[in-house]
Amino acid sequence: MADLSITDKEFARFQGLIYEIAGISLADSKKVLLVGRLGKRLRALQLKSFGQYHDVVASGKDPQERQTMVDLLTTNETYFFREQAHFDYLRGAIVPQHPPRQSFDVWSAAASTGEEIYTLAMVLADCLGVDGAWSILGSDISTQVLATAERGHYWLERTRGLPTEYLHKYCLKGVRSQEGSFLIAPELRRHTRFMQINLNTTLPDIGRFHVVFLRNVMIYFDNDTKREVVARIVQKLHPGGYLIVGHSESLNGISDKVKLVRPTIYRLPPAPATT
Repeated sequence: MADLSITDKEFARFQGLIYEIAGISLADSKKVLLVGRLGKRLRALQLKSFGQYHDVVASGKDPQERQTMVDLLTTNETYFFREQAHFDYLRGAIVPQHPPRQSFDVWSAAASTGEEIYTLAMVLADCLGVDGAWSILGSDISTQVLATAERGHYWLERTRGLPTEYLHKYCLKGVRSQEGSFLIAPELRRHTRFMQINLNTTLPDIGRFHVVFLRNVMIYFDNDTKREVVARIVQKLHPGGYLIVGHSESLNGISDKVKLVRPTIYRLPPAPATT
């Protein structure tokens, strides 16, 4: 098949579709990325144009292909202990004020391939013990990255940001056919669960959380979508719970329900004390 190209009109149709599905505002500068990532699907389906492919995924007649498109357009870079100050604050300020013997529940709302989830698991295992009462929900709109996260199996080149002592303490080194890889220890993985969640729609019944990590995803939303997404997520916080966003993100003008504790860290006011 000849080199694929996309017209401005075709690209605009994909911009509208991914906004409708996921609330993501795909910048004009992402045209090359879209062609690179979706071009392989055109070849696999033997389609001659991006317009034809749009018709396939927009019709809703092939839900699996629609999900594949979402997976390809929403996969983002992540790594262990990314933006470490957040994990330091979790360890030093949030966990110590939590009532002992009460379950500590965290939601990684844009979990990608799982590095954030297992970073959280290592910190909580350190603070509360591997047998402690804590849990982590990992969610993403992409089923592809969630499958990677649930396996907890990574190549050693993915250890960027991961302290050596944690690699030895909480990971199992691959041998024989798995050499060059590592597996997150089962005693950490048993505290985790995974669910596909589209933050741009009504949230499922997932319970409430003491901390929600919503990092490096709102940069893809316009302000109206940000307000709607944050409003849904705040409803899933316990009183006094924390909402943590990425270092390039802010909730200024987005929500007045949570209060700024320090840059990128917000808190829902605690419930009034009873007398």
